[in-house]
Amino acid sequence: MGSRKRIWGWYFFDWASQPYNTLLLTFVFGPYFAEIARGYYMGTGLDEEAAKAAAQAYWGWGLAIASLSIAVLAPILGAIADGTGRRLIWVWTFSIFYVVGSACLWWVAPGGGDGMLFWAVCAFGIGFIGMEFATIFTNALMPSLTQADDLGAISGSGFAFGYLGGLLALIIMLLFFAEGADSGLTLLGLEPLFGLDPEAREGTRFVGPFTAIWFVVFMVPFFLWVKEPKMNARPLHLGRAFASLRDLIRSLKFRRSLTAYLASSLFYRDALNALYGFGGVYASGVLGWSIIQIGIFGIVGAVTAMVAAFIGGRLDRAYGPKPVIMLSICVLIFVCFVIVGMTREGVWGIAMDPASSLPDQVFFACGALIGAAGGSLQAASRTMMARHTTPDRATEAFGLFALSGKVASFMSPALIALATMASGSQRIGIAPLIVLFLIGLFLLSFVKPKGEMTP
Repeated sequence: MGSRKRIWGWYFFDWASQPYNTLLLTFVFGPYFAEIARGYYMGTGLDEEAAKAAAQAYWGWGLAIASLSIAVLAPILGAIADGTGRRLIWVWTFSIFYVVGSACLWWVAPGGGDGMLFWAVCAFGIGFIGMEFATIFTNALMPSLTQADDLGAISGSGFAFGYLGGLLALIIMLLFFAEGADSGLTLLGLEPLFGLDPEAREGTRFVGPFTAIWFVVFMVPFFLWVKEPKMNARPLHLGRAFASLRDLIRSLKFRRSLTAYLASSLFYRDALNALYGFGGVYASGVLGWSIIQIGIFGIVGAVTAMVAAFIGGRLDRAYGPKPVIMLSICVLIFVCFVIVGMTREGVWGIAMDPASSLPDQVFFACGALIGAAGGSLQAASRTMMARHTTPDRATEAFGLFALSGKVASFMSPALIALATMASGSQRIGIAPLIVLFLIGLFLLSFVKPKGEMTP
């Protein structure tokens, strides 16, 4: 029972932290930022299409800077954590970043100037950094939870549980808080709870404090039930920690499978994160969706992600993580291809009635596929990394894993921002993701299916 409770406590981190991705990055705050940024740029004299592109580019540069910070610090902090034998203290520390950053989004009000946009991306970036680093140290505990053959099922179940939490949080926001820009009413047709002013968009802005409160409440089981493996406490020795990291990096030239996997995930996980980060912004700008429509789109994606993560975990246990990863990448390449060629008037020359619901239905289908493939991909990726490390070096290894995701996470938003600025089109701005997925799929062919446990 102690082991089962520890695993369930570990699951609760996914439940507590998922709303940062679901509510803030993709389906509520991201599109809301796009709305207020678009209004600001139109007020400076830009036409509507140019303002949409400028808003997407601003969001892209903000994500790129936050991701670069994570990429630089993740392996260093991982080496320090493994050197001292302490990981939970880092989860506590970066949980504070998460809570402070998300809560500060309350002050991102419509009608503000360039300073307001800067405040928005700074506050979001602080919380985003906290979420990512807390995830690194929590993932590093995974190899100590169970035997290697069961890691796939546990990883998949954890992601499924997390997506369920994100889904519930999104439903609560849509039903009781997030108001339509025109109607001022929630999905239930009511004004936001607690007397929040719909004209000042206080219902939608409450998404920040709501995400912070959700995290604080549901991290309680994690901190109560998850204990670090017993080991001798070691004093902090920066020289030794950096030497250990240096040795791990040097060893990569002798560890072909790990090197290929880190390089592969550098591209495909970044492209997936960009899909999450820009999906709501795309729907707002290209299809003209409201926050509530984007939220319903998020519910569809979260449901498919939850189911697919659970099923993918079972497939992972039966066949290994590599086939699950490859299939998921192929699905996401197809989705990107559809998105790049899609407008309300048609998809790659196939005409659609812009006044009909068909364009919306096509994008809803894309959202379902992104959710399903993304859920399976993330769960299987975590398992594959665990197959390439040991419990005593896990934080350091997952720090490199974060580096592999965040180096390209700096590049991907930047590529989208550059492509969007150069083309003046939000659709074409998504095109670089297809190339990133293809590179990741190619590099994956050099990865051993069971990691480094087999010759």
